[in-house]
Amino acid sequence: MALHVALIEPEIAPNTGNIARLCAATNTSLHLIEPLGFSLDDPEIRRSSVHYIDDVDLWVHASWRHFREAIARERCYYFSAHGTHELWDANLPDGAALVFGNESVGMPQRILDKHPERVYRIPMTGPVRSLNLATAV
Repeated sequence: MALHVALIEPEIAPNTGNIARLCAATNTSLHLIEPLGFSLDDPEIRRSSVHYIDDVDLWVHASWRHFREAIARERCYYFSAHGTHELWDANLPDGAALVFGNESVGMPQRILDKHPERVYRIPMTGPVRSLNLATAV
């Protein structure tokens, strides 16, 4: 199954590098939606991706609108701590895009409000209240 991972305005190069490594290992396209909190030339992104960022089908979109022109709305599945559906309930079709917000703010509220039926969460138990972006992807 072909998948896409999209990061909205990621801020931390090592997180994005780790996600790029996962995408390289799983043949998943990676979409970065600007602005980015780092340069793609940052040594931290190369180090954390173990240089596999060169092997990723990497797309950089100038804005959310540009991303949406590349990926159809019905292919997007949003992940947020505020999701009303659990990850396990997502019936992902071939070509689905798993969309994640950034490290400090998460998924933009406008997306949560516009697509509540497509917002999923990763269930957590015990004292854990959040997951690192690279861990969640």
